Amino acid sequence: MCRSLRYCVSHCLYAAMTRLEEANREVNMHSSVRYLGYLARINLLVAICMGLYVRWEKTADALILVIFILGLFVLGIASILYYYFSMETASLSLSNLWFGFLLGLLCFLNNSAFKTDVKEEATKYLLLSAIVLRILCALVERICGCIHHRPTLLTTVEFLELVGFAIASTTMLVEKSMSIILLVMALAMLIIDLRMKSFLAIPNLAIFGAIASLLFFPSLQIPTNPFALACFFSCLISDPLLDVYFSGLSVTERWKPYLYRGKICRRLSVISVGVIELIFFILAAFKLRDLDLWYFVIPGFSIFGIFWMICHVIFFITLWGFHTKLNDCHKVYYTHRAENNSLDRVMASKGMRHFCLISEQLVFFSLVATAVLGAVSWQPTNGIFMSAFLIVLPLESMAHGLFHELGNCLGGTCVGYAVVIPTNFCSPDGQPTLLPPEHVQELNLRSTGMLNAIQRFFAYHMIETYGCDYSTSGLTFDTLHSKIKSFLELRTADGPRHDTYILYYSGHSHGTGEWALAGGDALRLDTLLDWWREKNSTFCSRLIIILDCENSQPWVKEVRKVNDQYVAVQGAEMARVVDIEESDPPQLGDFTRQWVEYNCNPDSNISWSEKGRTVKAVYGVSKHWSDYTLHLPTGSDVAKHWMIYFPRITYPLVHLANWFCDLNLFWVCKACFRCLKRLKMSWFLPTVLDTGQGFKLVKS
Repeated sequence: MCRSLRYCVSHCLYAAMTRLEEANREVNMHSSVRYLGYLARINLLVAICMGLYVRWEKTADALILVIFILGLFVLGIASILYYYFSMETASLSLSNLWFGFLLGLLCFLNNSAFKTDVKEEATKYLLLSAIVLRILCALVERICGCIHHRPTLLTTVEFLELVGFAIASTTMLVEKSMSIILLVMALAMLIIDLRMKSFLAIPNLAIFGAIASLLFFPSLQIPTNPFALACFFSCLISDPLLDVYFSGLSVTERWKPYLYRGKICRRLSVISVGVIELIFFILAAFKLRDLDLWYFVIPGFSIFGIFWMICHVIFFITLWGFHTKLNDCHKVYYTHRAENNSLDRVMASKGMRHFCLISEQLVFFSLVATAVLGAVSWQPTNGIFMSAFLIVLPLESMAHGLFHELGNCLGGTCVGYAVVIPTNFCSPDGQPTLLPPEHVQELNLRSTGMLNAIQRFFAYHMIETYGCDYSTSGLTFDTLHSKIKSFLELRTADGPRHDTYILYYSGHSHGTGEWALAGGDALRLDTLLDWWREKNSTFCSRLIIILDCENSQPWVKEVRKVNDQYVAVQGAEMARVVDIEESDPPQLGDFTRQWVEYNCNPDSNISWSEKGRTVKAVYGVSKHWSDYTLHLPTGSDVAKHWMIYFPRITYPLVHLANWFCDLNLFWVCKACFRCLKRLKMSWFLPTVLDTGQGFKLVKS
């Protein structure tokens, strides 16, 4: 009897555990994260429904009941479209629009009588929990790699929720409604500013939050629900704010929706920016109606208004000149598109980096002029003026960020040298030996493939090639020494050193990472870095070493201790034990083929974080790698640029602009930003690191 009972219990437990394992295999991490997003959405829906019910109960307004029932009806239709007709886009668009609208009603239909209601208290806690769940969901999605970042300015969800919120504001008076609609536009500009990772995006976020909460809504003199406002703002801003760190898109990838637009669209965007700037100036001029402080307002606005106009004429000419050069780049890009030349490489060849570095200073000068004019003409009771000010700041910040990032990533000259020593066996004394004859043909094919891949990489990214040495018998230490020293001495046609030197090696290596050379010699990383310091002592070039060998991890770890040079090592980690039935064992050349395909094919589906990979990627950078910058334009460069692009009447401003930009007012911010970047590279090394040359370093 006991034996039968024990058998039944053990059988039931076994069946239950088997079913649990199957369920765990079916429900992966992506599903769990998706369910967390559903929970946040359901929580927000319950909060909105409860809040609207409280308002209907306290005011007995039939319109609230009608809107509430209509909202539930619309959400029901959206569910039917999603689950029964597979119309996912229409369903999600409809639900997001109504979420924004209902949340807007919850914000603006507020009364002090609601505070004592228990259901209103529950609504507040539900809104707070919705904020926490939404931020947690966004963070977990990015940590687990469930998000595939794509170039976009505003997502459909963000746009529709903003539109719904703006529609909800039409329940108020026209002037107040217009102020809130303009504030929604300012929030949209801020989201784009964050998603583009503009240099001043975080300060803009702080300014927006402070002005909107402390000055804007009190000026409208309407009761608002701060918890609903915080929920709306947090849910929209969480994704772009987290993407400032987690997004691995390069500068041109982030700005692709704008840079790849047609000529007419981009010209119209410049004209639109000019119109918005003019409207802001007109709204600022309303300050002249304040006759109580006429002795301060009239002189101050006259001086800073004229200064603002001159700066923004320069700003408009700068934007127009940028798009003129961009049109020339588009012509070359579409003419040579078959050669796989990317737009950023074409822009570099057209001198766009020099233009952007100078334009960055001029746009920053305009941004400061806008901030000063806004402070001088501040109108604490005019919500429209505040909204216009919050629209103009992100627009100019985006222009500054675009010029800043293009100036930092474009135009760096690069030279490369490749060494391939196809020997897989070493004698006991460490000297490479030739392979048996039956393996020679296979080895030659694999080595030829490596050479073709690295030459494709050099050609695709317009990297000047010093040479690709291939030796089946190995290279001696002296031969390699002379080759590498000659390579490190290379300069551009104009005289200065190259910005980046790329050294590729594929062959046998010892357990400590040393390259196995002929004659029993070896090349250590310290020796290579000594050669590099000798040639780069008075310059600020950087060295990138790419290794396709079985022992690259020691160099990856060792380079992280270097603190006096800009050096990076990209290596490969090959699986020691492989199930032959599922995949072939890894060999030298597999990493090169995949890494080159990843960096030369924008449509590549290679995922370095994929589980079960036989060839994994690892990389390491020196301690101060994030401090690296290219050559900056001098005062004479700015003067020549001014003479080419701007009218003679603006020439006196060149000295003022140079003097102001040389003050380096943000040296404290830059120092803090530099420390944060160093901390990120040492503690939170990104999975994908953009080198600024068009290719990326990756780790699995």
